[in-house]
Amino acid sequence: MKESERCRAAIDAAKQGNIVSLISSGDAGMYGMAGLAIEMAAADGDTIDMEVIPGVTAANSAAALMGAPLMLDSATISLSDLLVPWEMILKRLEAVAAADMVVSLYNPRSKKRIMQLDEAVRIFRAQRPGTTPVGIATAVGAEDEHLILTDLDHMFDHEIGMRSMVIIGNSTTCILNGRMVTPRGYYSKR
Repeated sequence: MKESERCRAAIDAAKQGNIVSLISSGDAGMYGMAGLAIEMAAADGDTIDMEVIPGVTAANSAAALMGAPLMLDSATISLSDLLVPWEMILKRLEAVAAADMVVSLYNPRSKKRIMQLDEAVRIFRAQRPGTTPVGIATAVGAEDEHLILTDLDHMFDHEIGMRSMVIIGNSTTCILNGRMVTPRGYYSKR
C-alpha cells in the first residue's frame, strides 16, 4: 500500500545523498515498485543512480512448489483492474488462452473483485478442456502455505484469494507423480 508515497520518500532521501533501499515483496521489477520509482525520478528530471536487485517472483515460487509448470512458454497476467482497464486484461487473457500458453494469474480474487477470475476461467475453458491442470498455491513461503493441484473444471471447489497464485496449464501440461509439469520436449526426443 501507499506505493507512491514510499517511492517519493526513497527518492527524496536519495536526493539528500543517502543510500536508500526500497523494499518490495517478490521481485521489485515484476509487479513490484522498481518501475514506479524509475518513472517518478525521471518525471522529476532526476538522474539518481538506481540498482534493481531481482527477487523471486510469486509465479516462480508457486511453480517450484507445484513442480515444473513453467518449463515452456508462459505469461503472467494480473487480474487486478485497479491500474489496468478490465477490457485490456480481457484482451490479454484471450490472446494467451488462444496461444496455448501456460499462464500465471496474479491477484486472482479479493473480497471486492470476484468476477475477474470467473471471467478468466471462462476464457480459458473456451480454448482448453476442463481437464487442463491448474495449480493454486497460497501463502507460498509462509507457515500457512497451501498447494492444490486440480483442473479447470474443479478449481472453484477450492479457496482462492489475494495470497493465491493460480497457474493454468497448456495443452501439454500434466500431473506426474503429484507434480504439475509442462513438458519441454526433451524426453520425447529420446
